[in-house]
Amino acid sequence: MIGNLTSYHLREFPSVIKIIFFCVVINLTAGVSFGLYYIGNTTSFSNKGTYEHYTGSETTDEFDIPEKYPKPISELITTTHNHIISLTFIFIIVGGIFFFSSIITGKAKYFLIIEPFFSILVTFGGIWFIRFGFPFFSYIVIFSGILMYLSFFIMVTSILYELPLKK
Repeated sequence: MIGNLTSYHLREFPSVIKIIFFCVVINLTAGVSFGLYYIGNTTSFSNKGTYEHYTGSETTDEFDIPEKYPKPISELITTTHNHIISLTFIFIIVGGIFFFSSIITGKAKYFLIIEPFFSILVTFGGIWFIRFGFPFFSYIVIFSGILMYLSFFIMVTSILYELPLKK
């Protein structure tokens, strides 16, 4: 079955399907990009910022008001639940469309399709470790997040490059 599917390429799909794929990929990219903006805004894309985002700001004396408070468990549950489910669907859709791309092939293609599913679990599992006293996990969360978003943008770029090509 898979052998038959790999013989189809995005450039060979009917125009209406290409337009639908284009719109879906653009919308998902906009949503993911806003998510990245939020991450940058709340963590400054740094280890210290990531750690502080989940554990709260340090105070020097009892009269200091922390800039950030530790994330409550209810908020961690909501964040973890929403992101694991929504990102899984995002990567099913993007990976499914990317499967038909002929720009990247072989093991690299399969890595880009499968890797984000691991990074989702590592990233959103890792925030729990950060919150409860394991600061080293902020490095792991940052690394897995980079892998996840890099995979996303490589797949999206490949899809958007191939969609307008003719048969």
